[in-house]
Amino acid sequence: MSDGRLVLVGTPIGNVGDMSPRAIEVLNAVDLIAAEDTRHSGRLFKTVGVAAKELQSLNEHNETERIPAFLERLSRGQKIALVSDAGMPGISDPGERLVAAVAQAGYTVEVVPGPTAAVTALVASGLDAGRFVFEGFLPRKGKVRAERLEALTTEERTIILYESPHRVAQTIADLVATFGPQRQVSISRELTKLYDETWRGTLGEAVEHLYSVAPRGEYVLVVAGALPKAPATSDEIDASLKSRLDAGLSKRDAANEVAKELKVSKREVYSRALSL
Repeated sequence: MSDGRLVLVGTPIGNVGDMSPRAIEVLNAVDLIAAEDTRHSGRLFKTVGVAAKELQSLNEHNETERIPAFLERLSRGQKIALVSDAGMPGISDPGERLVAAVAQAGYTVEVVPGPTAAVTALVASGLDAGRFVFEGFLPRKGKVRAERLEALTTEERTIILYESPHRVAQTIADLVATFGPQRQVSISRELTKLYDETWRGTLGEAVEHLYSVAPRGEYVLVVAGALPKAPATSDEIDASLKSRLDAGLSKRDAANEVAKELKVSKREVYSRALSL
């Protein structure tokens, strides 16, 4: 097997000073740098002192078709670096398919860690960072968007979302409609840049806040998870059982459905069904 390797390199999400010395060293040493936007990355490289031997674009439109050529270069022992416009490649950015193909082909994949907007916003939010789920960008519209929001209503972990400036107000409105106005949220924008801002409050208050500021830069929304649901009471179990038994279900089938719906022991529910 060739010693070719792919190196994922994290780049600043705003402040150029966050570019690590190791990232600069690696980018100067590789044979090829694949970049989401070569013009954007070219300006960054000029600022931090990276003299790329070769720079090629790799974005959501051409990633799949570029993979065979990259694998061929790896087979010749070359080293390829992958960068996105900001942060870590593959996190709501191109790179996931390339990494999978390189790993499947048996070549080494290395990572030079760097800033990530999701984690930066999370630790600044003041919300629970012990357990969280990253959702990235929500589907833009339609049934799939509604279903994704509905699925998150019972998510007890802190939720991290990305959003563009021209859609953030609509997304907050949708979150209010789905989660209610009292859920806590943190809204970060322009992270590590000159106008870095993190606002904290409820979803209901966030609607008014967004009307008072001009949309600027990409947003990271950090939403508190749902409160754990209180255990079902005996009366709730009995009521759910009775409605199913009245509908003609057997005691065992009714007990199975109620146990699944209320998240209680099947044995306990079946025992109650026998006593009704």
